[in-house]
Amino acid sequence: MMATASLLAFALTCAIIEITPGPNMAWLAALSLSRGWRVGLAAVAGVALGLSAYGIAAALGVAAVIESSTFLYETLRWGGVAYLLWLAWDAWSTAGDIAPDRDSTDHERRSAFRRGLITNLLNPKAAVFYIAVLPEFVAPQAASIVAQTLTLSAVYVAIATAIHALIVISASRLRNLVNDPARLRTVRRTLAVALAGVAIWLAWSTAR
Repeated sequence: MMATASLLAFALTCAIIEITPGPNMAWLAALSLSRGWRVGLAAVAGVALGLSAYGIAAALGVAAVIESSTFLYETLRWGGVAYLLWLAWDAWSTAGDIAPDRDSTDHERRSAFRRGLITNLLNPKAAVFYIAVLPEFVAPQAASIVAQTLTLSAVYVAIATAIHALIVISASRLRNLVNDPARLRTVRRTLAVALAGVAIWLAWSTAR
């Protein structure tokens, strides 16, 4: 079993990382403002699956392979940057397309889930987290490294999902408070610019 103090320290680290503005935060807020909380939570589920996939990959050593391969890392890195820029453009160009308050369709939820999944599978910082941050909390002498990695990954995904869900709900409430379509359009375009900025920052910060 892992020490409680180690788990708490890791949980605090995850929370600090997740409340730092990033691609998920800006995109989830823009999406929820436009399509409502149901579509937003579908996107959160996709994000969670993407982060979980990296956790499993880290436990199996796949994340280390990506980190050590320049080709794989750069392909992932630029693919993620391009996808984030496309999401930013999509948010900007459809800023005036605010769906009325109604039940979302299965197609909208599936699309949001798929985008959330792809965004995080193409996020090199997720791989770096599992390579650089998570191992610092693994104690080789305590228990199976694979078991510890999976446990820590589950903690990270749970914290990230909770924070992402809070972002979705908060954005949805803002959507209900700001009934003026022009104001909502301004907020969405501001978030789109922020997302584009995050994409540029990601390209710079992950460069080798």
